[in-house]
Amino acid sequence: MKTLLIAGLLLTAAAGCSPVRVESTAQTPGVDFSAYKTYNFMDVTARNEAAFAGGAVGIEELKRAVGRELERRGYQRADAPDVWVNIGVVTEEKVQTRETNIQFDGPRYIGQRRYRWEKQQVPVGTYREGTATVDIVDAARNTQIWQGVAASTLSKDPEKLAARIDEGIATMFEKYPVPPRQER
Repeated sequence: MKTLLIAGLLLTAAAGCSPVRVESTAQTPGVDFSAYKTYNFMDVTARNEAAFAGGAVGIEELKRAVGRELERRGYQRADAPDVWVNIGVVTEEKVQTRETNIQFDGPRYIGQRRYRWEKQQVPVGTYREGTATVDIVDAARNTQIWQGVAASTLSKDPEKLAARIDEGIATMFEKYPVPPRQER
């Protein structure tokens, strides 16, 4: 029993350290998801083509991960699908900061000069964060029926980026109303 409790705590702690955050998932009430059998991706048109140059954002990796999750749930890719998948990606340059803070109230006056310690946010680096939105759209009615949003820092290493995309999409689809089929 004690071993099981420790293993559970370690798994919970490991899940909390994930570099991927599922921001939200939402579905339209009253939709019968079992009626959908096929999917395909909407055409991707970037407003800022430079942001998508060189595949740094991972659009193809996102498509592969979403396709894999839908196929695990019994969907098949088709030219005239029951649902369209629309993927949106936003990347943002962020600044990492550290707070200059002394554990106690800093000194008011030090030495011969009069000054006081003030807490500040000091920039220590920059990084890019990406947010992916996956919309599932009923093709016949042209209405969104499900949406998932995940965010993560973007790795420059293509393998790490692909692993984060896989992890984020898999975690996002845990909230999808159709569970994965059992592996045979």
